[in-house]
Amino acid sequence: MTTTSAKTTPPQTSAPAQEGAATGLAERVASVARVAEEHLKVTDRDAVFPEQALAQMRRTGLLGLLVPAEHGGCSGTLTDFVDASMALGRVDMSVGMIFAMHCQQSEAIVRYAASPLREELLAQLSAGDLYLASVTTEPGKGGHLFRSYAPLREGDDTLMVDRVAPIVTGGAVADGFLITMRSPHATADHHVSLVYAHRRQLRIEGTGEWCPMGMRASHSLPLTLTGSIPAHQVIGEHGAFHRIAQSVFGPLAHIGWSAVWLGTASGALSRVLRLLRDPAGRKRFDLSSELLMTRLSRVRQRLDTVHALLRRTEALVASGADLSDASSQLLLNSLKITASEECYRAVDELVDAVGLRHGYLQDSPTRLEKSLRDLRSAALNYSNDRLHLADGQLCLLDPDVRFA
Repeated sequence: MTTTSAKTTPPQTSAPAQEGAATGLAERVASVARVAEEHLKVTDRDAVFPEQALAQMRRTGLLGLLVPAEHGGCSGTLTDFVDASMALGRVDMSVGMIFAMHCQQSEAIVRYAASPLREELLAQLSAGDLYLASVTTEPGKGGHLFRSYAPLREGDDTLMVDRVAPIVTGGAVADGFLITMRSPHATADHHVSLVYAHRRQLRIEGTGEWCPMGMRASHSLPLTLTGSIPAHQVIGEHGAFHRIAQSVFGPLAHIGWSAVWLGTASGALSRVLRLLRDPAGRKRFDLSSELLMTRLSRVRQRLDTVHALLRRTEALVASGADLSDASSQLLLNSLKITASEECYRAVDELVDAVGLRHGYLQDSPTRLEKSLRDLRSAALNYSNDRLHLADGQLCLLDPDVRFA
C-alpha cells in the first residue's frame, strides 16, 4: 500500500507500564490461542468463523489492545500488536488476521474519531463489546483502496449507507463496521470518507458463499449493507480517508499481516522440528541427510529475513517518522511483499523436506497442508503486483537509493 503524507503517532506507554503489562498480555494471548487450537479442525473444515476465539478475545480485553488505559484499554504498543499477531498466527492464520485487522480498525478510531463517538466506541472496545469489521472492498474498483464509487448521501443530520462489498472478513458476526464511501460532496472518485456504522443501524444481507482454498475460518462473505447513521459517525473528516489510510490502515495492515504470516510459517517450522526431534521421528527421518539439513537451514533463513524486516519496519513506524518519504513507503511495501512470498516459500520447502505423509496429508501434526493453503492468500491480499507497480514509481523518486 502506498502512502503520501503526515507523521504517524503510534500507540505508546511508559516503560514501567510496559513491563507490568507484558506478562498479563502474553497470558491473554495464550488463552485465545488455546481456544483457537481447540476448535481449529472444525472452523477450517466447515469454513466457519472462530466465534469461540473471538469470545475469548472479548473476555480477555484483547479487543481493546490499542485503546488507551484512560478509556479502559490495554494501552498496547506497536510491539505488543506485532507479538500478539505473531502468536495467534502460529496457531491459526485466520484468527491472527481477524485480530490484526480488528486492531487496525480500532486504531483508526483511537486516532481519528471525534467526541462523543470516540469515547463511546473506545469504552465498548475496552469492554470487549465491539468487534470491528472493515468494508473497503468494492465491485469494479480493482482493489484501489483510495477510490470508491458508492456515494454517501446526506439527509437531515444523517448519512445514508448503501454499500456492496465482495469480501468482508467477519462481517456476519461483527458488532460494528468501518466503511469507505464516496464523500457526499465529492468531485472525484478518490474523495473518500470513512464512516462507522453499528450493526443495529444497518440491514445486512449476505450475497454469496464463502468456500475458499485457505483462510477458511476468516469467513469473508460478500455483503450488502444499507441503513441510516447519524451524521457525526464520520471518522476524521469527509474526504479524509487518504490521510487515515496512509497513517493507520497502510502501516498497521502491512505490519500486522506480516506478523501473522510470520507466525504461521514459524509455527509450521516449529511443529516440523518437534516431529524430527521426537524419538519416533528420528527413526522415520534421516537426520544425517545433508539435503534435509540444507532445507531446514533455508527455511530458517527465510523466516529470519522476514523477522528482521518486520522489526525494522515496526521501529520506523513507532518512531513517528514521516511515512510520506519514498524510502519509508518502499520499506512498508517491501515488508508486505517479502513476508507474503518468503513465508509461503518456507512452508512449501518444508513440504519437500518431510515428504508426502507429513507435508501433504491433512492429518499430519505438522499442519503444513493447512499452513500452505492459508499462506497462498498472502500475495493476493492487496496484490503484490499492485505494490510492485507502485514501488517502481517510488524508485524513480529516490535516485540516491536511500534506506529508511
